[in-house]
Amino acid sequence: MKPGNDRLHSWDVTPTEARKIQEALRDKVIRQDQFGEITTVAGVDVGFQDQGTTTRAAIAVLAYPGLQLLEQVVACQPTRFPYVPGLLSFREIPAILAAFEQLDTRPDLVLCDGQGLAHPRRFGIACHLGVLADLPTIGVAKSRLTGSFTNIGDTRGSQAPLMDGKEQIGVVLRTRTRVKPIFISIGHRICLNTAIHYVMACAPCYRLPETTRWADRIASRRYAKP
Repeated sequence: MKPGNDRLHSWDVTPTEARKIQEALRDKVIRQDQFGEITTVAGVDVGFQDQGTTTRAAIAVLAYPGLQLLEQVVACQPTRFPYVPGLLSFREIPAILAAFEQLDTRPDLVLCDGQGLAHPRRFGIACHLGVLADLPTIGVAKSRLTGSFTNIGDTRGSQAPLMDGKEQIGVVLRTRTRVKPIFISIGHRICLNTAIHYVMACAPCYRLPETTRWADRIASRRYAKP
């Protein structure tokens, strides 16, 4: 599977240049639903090996709504960008795009382990990947990068708006009763309410969606391919 717009910019950039790229591309994010029937969902996760010098990107493609694993791929590349808060995509996406090229199945929806719109420049990794791959994407983060929220209920499905001033940039969503919530924001070609629906559908039992759980296992080498 070839990504859609992966040549929009160079990856050989400084952190200052990377921020300018985010600001230049954020207007390309589509905040409405633009997709057909969802029959496959994918999780993307990235790990590092060789003391951080190698980036290991994993993609797990699952059937929807059954969530059975259909395909998995891994791509490893040299790590070329330093760890800089807010610039995760420049460190991880080159290896992710290499993994996408190995897929036989083009997923209908991608859940990213990271932020989407809930980002200081409104262009987290889910937005960046969505624009480059021309795919509907959702940011599913374990922790907050920016914004504020009020307390939410303890039960599964409880949620609170994630706000930056007067702008809603995502939701804080509890996917399991009395378990820490996760932070959901749109990536590309999807609206927030639809994103919440698919995250809940992909997380029937655990805090994290099955897409994320599979991709994390593969990226961390905790699952061996039969």
